[in-house]
Order: sequence, then structure tokens, then C-alpha cells
Amino acid sequence: MNEIEKLRHITPREFALLGLQDLAYIKRVAGSDGVVGFAVHAADGTQVALLPDREIAFATVRQHELEPLSVH
Repeated sequence: MNEIEKLRHITPREFALLGLQDLAYIKRVAGSDGVVGFAVHAADGTQVALLPDREIAFATVRQHELEPLSVH
């Protein structure tokens, strides 16, 4: 089975783990008090940080040698 065929048959859990060691997702969030922040999530969806500014979130992710990706 080639790599493309293997990818077509991965489980949802395996899909969530793809890029776990290389990527971090950054999403704009608003708290119940209306304060906007930026949540950093691992590839499996686990929130790992909440930062006050988008640029700080991206810099923090890069500082940890991860590739930041925006989530809308």
C-alpha cells in the first residue's frame, strides 16, 4: 500500500495526531467579559496557552520551534 492509500485509511485519532510535534493552531477568542485573546492549540485540539496578542502568540509558538497556523 502506498502512502496515499495509507492516508485514506487512517482513523480520526491518527488524523488528529498528524503534525502534533510540528504545528500549533492560533485562534482568536473572546472571554465572557468581552476581552479578546488568542488561544494556542496543539494539533489534537488541546488548548495549551491563552495569550493577549496575535503577534505574541505567533512569536511564542515559533520560539518553541513549532509552525503557527491561523484558525478562523
